[in-house]
Amino acid sequence: MRKKWVTYLFFVLWISGCTTSSVNPTVASLAFEPTQSQPMVTTPTNVPTLAVRLTPTSAPPPVIWLDASLPEGLYDQIAQQNSMKSENQKELANLWLESGTSAQADVTWVYVLVTPFSSLIEQINFDQLKDWWQGKPDEQAIPILVTEQTIKVLEPVLGELSDRYVVMKKQNELLDAAWEKRDVLAIIPFEYLEPRWKVIPLNDQSPISNQFVVEEYPLAVHYHWNTSLTARENLDLPNLTSNRDESKLTVLVMTGVTALVRATAVRMEQKGMTYPGEAIGDWLRNADLTHISNEVSFSPRCPDPKMDPYPLIFCSKPEYIELLDSVGTDIVDLTGNHGVDWGRDALSFSLDLYRSRGWVYYAAGENLNEAREAVFIEHNGNRFAFLGCNPAGPAYIWAGEDFGGVAPCDYEWIQQRIQQLRDEGYLVIFTFQYFETYRHWVEEFEQRDFRIPADAGAVIVSGSQSHHPMAMEFYNDSFIHYGLGNLFFDQMWVDTVTIPEGTRKELIDRHVFYNGKHISTELLTAYLEDYSRPRPMNAVERIDFLKDIFTAAGWGPYTP
Repeated sequence: MRKKWVTYLFFVLWISGCTTSSVNPTVASLAFEPTQSQPMVTTPTNVPTLAVRLTPTSAPPPVIWLDASLPEGLYDQIAQQNSMKSENQKELANLWLESGTSAQADVTWVYVLVTPFSSLIEQINFDQLKDWWQGKPDEQAIPILVTEQTIKVLEPVLGELSDRYVVMKKQNELLDAAWEKRDVLAIIPFEYLEPRWKVIPLNDQSPISNQFVVEEYPLAVHYHWNTSLTARENLDLPNLTSNRDESKLTVLVMTGVTALVRATAVRMEQKGMTYPGEAIGDWLRNADLTHISNEVSFSPRCPDPKMDPYPLIFCSKPEYIELLDSVGTDIVDLTGNHGVDWGRDALSFSLDLYRSRGWVYYAAGENLNEAREAVFIEHNGNRFAFLGCNPAGPAYIWAGEDFGGVAPCDYEWIQQRIQQLRDEGYLVIFTFQYFETYRHWVEEFEQRDFRIPADAGAVIVSGSQSHHPMAMEFYNDSFIHYGLGNLFFDQMWVDTVTIPEGTRKELIDRHVFYNGKHISTELLTAYLEDYSRPRPMNAVERIDFLKDIFTAAGWGPYTP
């Protein structure tokens, strides 16, 4: 803090041997009471003398001014903890926030380009967004919904607003208005994200990614304190935090059926243990938590695989687990109905393999209590509980009080346990190995049972059973996906009359959690090749596939 000094200035003019006229010193408006503790500084006689006395006074208190165009969440953050005097006029203040570069930033506020989850909009580049914001004529322009506050914040970033394509809405109207139109865009602060929005990346950066680089993202607004006071470091400034803190973010990927048997295992023997995961492995490895639904137990007695699809008695060689290692497995879902095909010893052998790698597993175990109980993971402050069950059987796979197997579905117990876990602050993830289907749409009996854990408080309910990807729904505060399809399984030859090559189409759900909440889900789409190896769908395949899935979900119709 620059200290102000009061300066006492006077001149003493001494002219030896001159006339009787003299000059008397005057102080004018700078007069003050001198103190005895500070000596006078003088020069020798016969020389004009400048004498200075400096008296420190207390520093002026910081006076803060807050621009009305600040993000609402940031404004509230300052107002709640600020004990400084505030002024409505900037010229009366000596401390304020202003936007600048990321290198200067004291705090950064992240905005997100979104569209409804049911929309087929996939990619927008930043130059397009700016052109539409500014109203430049474009037949391909997409309407953009924003709030008045967002306009104030982003005009310095996107340019002067035109109302040609931009529609102003209140914050609590945005989501419903967007879903009503479907193929529209919106720009919202990161803190308003929720799963019914789909996030559109900009400059190859997505705020819901754990690979996000904020300095390369164009809708991040950086603010720093500016002051007319000189010693900013001595100020007790409000402690500001960004609306996006990477230490509170968790990315979970969930997958469908894995069965390392038959033709998939033949290809692994021929081309290497990690061959099936080569094209989509980064999707799985880059997640913070990776879920694999492994339906088949490992056994040291497992014979060499064959292409022949029958008999349906399955086992996997122990070395096949290298594939699951290579894709970064963290959580093993054991709701499948082939876990004891090779005997309960094979299941126990598999559980030892998982434990030795530090993986958690659920929905099967050495006895009923272990099989049906939740397993827990905490990451970046987000606390997860995973549990699941198998209602389809056959009955011999189910665990008992003193023997191992898969968890049957005791819906009354499931409801009570999920409610308890929810009340303890866990994000409950529930998976079913339900009755297998080969269709996209959902029947009433499926909807009835999948909603049971959702009603109890599970945030994600996912079908691990389906060899054919199925529809999903937003139900109250839960995301229910009735079936993801296969991940690593050889069903190249299965066909249906209504949906050709349905078993070759795969969904991987990438769920994003932040500060104890589920805020987003991304649908990753893959296509099975060579009986073993899924690859990312190309743009045309993906759009055609999403049209089918979203139509089955009741979000259509979509144009051909």
